[in-house]
Amino acid sequence: MKTKKVWFVTGASKGLGLSIVKKLLEQGYQVAATSRKLDDLNNAVGTRSSNFLPLAVDIVSEASVEKAITETISHFGRLDVVVNNAGYGQVGATEELSADEVRNNFEVNVFGLLHVVRKAMPHLREQRSGHIFNISSIGGFTGNFAGWGIYCATKFAVSGLTEALAQEAKDFGIDVTVVEPGYFRTNFLSAGSLGTPANPIEEYTSVRASQTLHQNTVDGNQEGDPDKAADALIAVAKADRAPLHLLLGADAYAMASQKLEDLKREMELWKETTISTGFPKEVVA
Repeated sequence: MKTKKVWFVTGASKGLGLSIVKKLLEQGYQVAATSRKLDDLNNAVGTRSSNFLPLAVDIVSEASVEKAITETISHFGRLDVVVNNAGYGQVGATEELSADEVRNNFEVNVFGLLHVVRKAMPHLREQRSGHIFNISSIGGFTGNFAGWGIYCATKFAVSGLTEALAQEAKDFGIDVTVVEPGYFRTNFLSAGSLGTPANPIEEYTSVRASQTLHQNTVDGNQEGDPDKAADALIAVAKADRAPLHLLLGADAYAMASQKLEDLKREMELWKETTISTGFPKEVVA
């Protein structure tokens, strides 16, 4: 047991985070898990053991995150794998969402994640090993979803910063992976997990249709199994060469493939305009 890696998982009281924690504990890993409410986390995991360290954390508080990382290392002696899973969805047209609604989504989905990265990296860097999984979304690879622009913006930020972090961390033997799932059967689209606009603009019929579809039809019928997604992350953490991008779900694979095809087609269509913007090359006699 002592040779197994120590995991730190945020947003662990439900959804993918909960599936990951349960799978890890079943396999004998040592796991520190965070949630805003400790009772919710303990009740959801339903396990009491020396391998499980539940932590109440306010992800938008840098001090709270630092305290959790310190407690994890004090309790288990080290830290090996970080899963930045905490986050929530926000639906609403770009025009209709207030500055506070936008800011709050970024505070949790981006700045909360950055707090964890900044507090974990010194320890991983010192031991010259580790793995960081940043949970983004297929919405962080393609933004082709009416009414999800702000959420996609947070996840595009996560995907972009993860690519850069991977370059920064590789010299220290630290792997970094951005996870971009499609639709998984969690409570992501349920009340309490999905932000909706306080002041909707009814003229946005496509946005209202998308919101209704996701809340009333997609929710509970997603094809992705979060337990299988958890298995995938654990397998990747064991791999000799970890991927930078990990797409999860057949739907994510299809949407990413379509984006790449469309991008390639558009690039070729506008290639002459693209390459026409440089200074003329000097002619050498």
